[in-house]
Amino acid sequence: MNVPLLDLEAQYRSIQSEILEAVHEVLASQKFILGPAVTNLESRIAEALGCRHAVGVSSGSDALLMCLMAEGIGPGDEVITTPFTFFATVSAILRVGATPRFVDICPTTFNIDASRIAEAITKRTRAIMPVHLFGLCADMDAIMDCARDRGIIVIEDAAQAFGATYRGRHAGTIGDYGCYSFFPSKNLGGAGDGGMIVTNDDAKADRLRILRVQGASPKYHHQIVGGNFRLDTIQAAIVGVKLRHVVAWTEQRRANAARYFDLLAETTRRQTGLLSLPREPLHRRHVYNQFVVRLADRQRVRAGLSAAGIGTEIYYPVAAHLQPAVASLGLAAGAFPVSERCAQECLAIPIYPELPESALRAVAGALAGLAGGDPSEGSPMAVW
Repeated sequence: MNVPLLDLEAQYRSIQSEILEAVHEVLASQKFILGPAVTNLESRIAEALGCRHAVGVSSGSDALLMCLMAEGIGPGDEVITTPFTFFATVSAILRVGATPRFVDICPTTFNIDASRIAEAITKRTRAIMPVHLFGLCADMDAIMDCARDRGIIVIEDAAQAFGATYRGRHAGTIGDYGCYSFFPSKNLGGAGDGGMIVTNDDAKADRLRILRVQGASPKYHHQIVGGNFRLDTIQAAIVGVKLRHVVAWTEQRRANAARYFDLLAETTRRQTGLLSLPREPLHRRHVYNQFVVRLADRQRVRAGLSAAGIGTEIYYPVAAHLQPAVASLGLAAGAFPVSERCAQECLAIPIYPELPESALRAVAGALAGLAGGDPSEGSPMAVW
């Protein structure tokens, strides 16, 4: 059986007529720049997430950059974040001239270890940028307590977490800003690049809207230096169609995850130290943008899954602090051991909503077989 990591064609087939109709409406209107579909999507997302403002932007990466720009964060400032994330989180900080200050992660959630943030704060700290990795919220109570006590801005990187909740509140709506990506592989994805920033602060929302149009307000009168950070109207129309279905798709992702837990329960009980499944802590709702397991022998297991026709991906093979692009920070291997070990052990397996039961069983069976055997024969995962 061939089981891809993600099957966007299957999703498209189910909503093709809706997508074509929405795109045709934009083409017929010839309103391609911040057209009605953008305004409509912004209103619907703000309502769906329970926040005051949603501002459509060009990508999730630009969303992070814009929030830093809106706060005037730049050279001499520090932003606390995680080293275990897609590099856009870090590059946004570097692009404004600020310095990323890393805090290691919790090995069971893959998110920033909130208990270590306070010790990383200095007089130069301007913001904390937690990442809700793979669709699970970071420990936002602890993060917000730490930030509010010190007057520090919180920018939530919720690129992978649309629909995830923390104590009933949506990811991205708890801090000062929340940033989403509409990259095609996301739970709510477009047909190219796109993103959204949410906030409950009127002044911050106004500044974001000015930043996305080259800092102009009114047109051709530039109050600040911004950029071309607009969400394309065609992308907004496509995402608007998918927004109608994202709740059902999310529930199916969660159901698929539950099946994996059931199918792999015996393997994880029997093979302690060789295979670890993702966790969903109390009061947090995981949306499984990725279903990421930890494996003591990832290379061998991944090769075996590939031979069985099962798609996988490594998110992320090199922790951010060890990337050549940040060599100037002088951070060596061993600086953040949990992130480094997870980078060696994490593997994403298929979780997309259209995954049939037969495919779920095939993936689980292959994974259980490859991760089986006597634990003494493998190299057990680190225990923290």
